[in-house]
Amino acid sequence: MTRVCVDAMGGDETPQVVCEGIALALKNDPTLKVLVAGAEELVVPFCESHDRAVPLVTTEVIGMAEHPAEAVRKKKDSSIVRGCAAVRAGEAEAFFSAGSTGAVFAAATMGIGRIRGIKRPALATPLPGLNGHNTVFLDLGANADVRPESIVQFARMGAAYARVVLGVAEPRVGLLCNGEEETKGSEMALAYHAALAEADCGFVGNAEGSDLLLGDFDVIVTDGFTGNVALKTLEGTAKFILATLREQISRSARGKAGALLLKPGLKSLKDLLSGDAYGGAVLLGLKAPVFIGHGATSVQAIAAGTAAAAGAVRGGLVDKVAESFKQMEQ
Repeated sequence: MTRVCVDAMGGDETPQVVCEGIALALKNDPTLKVLVAGAEELVVPFCESHDRAVPLVTTEVIGMAEHPAEAVRKKKDSSIVRGCAAVRAGEAEAFFSAGSTGAVFAAATMGIGRIRGIKRPALATPLPGLNGHNTVFLDLGANADVRPESIVQFARMGAAYARVVLGVAEPRVGLLCNGEEETKGSEMALAYHAALAEADCGFVGNAEGSDLLLGDFDVIVTDGFTGNVALKTLEGTAKFILATLREQISRSARGKAGALLLKPGLKSLKDLLSGDAYGGAVLLGLKAPVFIGHGATSVQAIAAGTAAAAGAVRGGLVDKVAESFKQMEQ
């Protein structure tokens, strides 16, 4: 059995949505066991009615608006802190939460620990692209200010993730910048470029914003501030496109008729842009897989996040990231 701890209290939706997602994940995977962290009145009845679900009773919840580090220090019995502690204690092999990204980052870094030699964990996710091509994008917000040596580590971890999850033998790594020329960018971007060019990490040059979805890079790296802005821009654009399509379609009988024919394609587009199928983002650089979902998540997204965490355990993601990192450091 693969053991994953899931934070039942995380996210903007009700805990019942999380529990429904866990139930779906258990239904889809007969070799999965879930440690469900949360309030007793929620997790105990749920686990009693679902095989392979084990309660981890907690008494505190870290809210989205709380200061992450302070909340982690003060709320030792929160579902996030206890969930990460359970992974460290060997009760689970991975952790998934749709709660506060900052709190999960802090609790996982302190509670689970980093792979030896890695200074800063980075938040990464595969972005969809043309013809089924995916691009691993990091950092998505875990580290707002980053030194050049950390960008190199991000590149190496992202490349290892691309090998393990996407099956890319020789990942092509790009640096997100305002132009493809090596002379483009701020002073910090130029420093990032110089460090990446000197490192053995598969770096092939600068990537522009359009390359996130349309380019042929396998990995694109940047600092957490820029990465988070770029990601939120993509998410907002996706919502705008879908909302505009619905508005235009509803304006006429012809549009409504055409929508019936387009409905399967539009649903596929919505699923692709939502990112639910990828199970959220993964914190690379830790001693165990830690996945973070969107706050406004769905049942399907919880199931996908739980499945992604289990898949990372089975694929040996942490060991392969550590091994790849060691080889490149030699």
